[in-house]
Amino acid sequence: MSRPVGFGTHKVGLFNSVGAPGVGMEFSDAGSPPARPDMASESALSPLTLMRRAHRNQLVLCDAIEDIADRLPGNADPIQCLRIAGMLVPLLRGIHRYEEDVIFRSFESLSPDAESSARSIQRLRAEHVEDECLADEITEALLAIGHGDQIRNPEALGYMMRTFFETTRRHVAFEREHILPLLAQAAKSTSAA
Repeated sequence: MSRPVGFGTHKVGLFNSVGAPGVGMEFSDAGSPPARPDMASESALSPLTLMRRAHRNQLVLCDAIEDIADRLPGNADPIQCLRIAGMLVPLLRGIHRYEEDVIFRSFESLSPDAESSARSIQRLRAEHVEDECLADEITEALLAIGHGDQIRNPEALGYMMRTFFETTRRHVAFEREHILPLLAQAAKSTSAA
């Protein structure tokens, strides 16, 4: 059984430098990642598989941020804050880059309603920008907590964290309901041919 992020050894999937989701990486209690896993196996995974993994990773990260928000102002684990701070922006940017370069193009080509899919993609891209800005601010706050600084306004930080994980969960839910089914249908058609 896996343990929550920030306690013991756990798996957290990260994206590699070109934006493709990476193999899960082990982090120890010391908080340092091991050497990069072999990314050759990633190229064989389908976009559908990679997006499912990305969604799981985002939701695990949301759970960890929610746990920190629930522990504010004085009970947040500094090591957990540093771990999440180190993962948040790179994970999010990698996922967003992959979505914009691969997934959204597939969605546009597979969608029966080009106008509707174009509006959805425009909105999702705008959400990416907003999410990344919020992730930058949360990262700064998590680094401060991790280094022992006092939180000046724990209510505002908690609200910011809640805003982030709630909007990220909604974003993932939309993609699961509208984009992944088209990718799954295309994958079935391809494998049947």
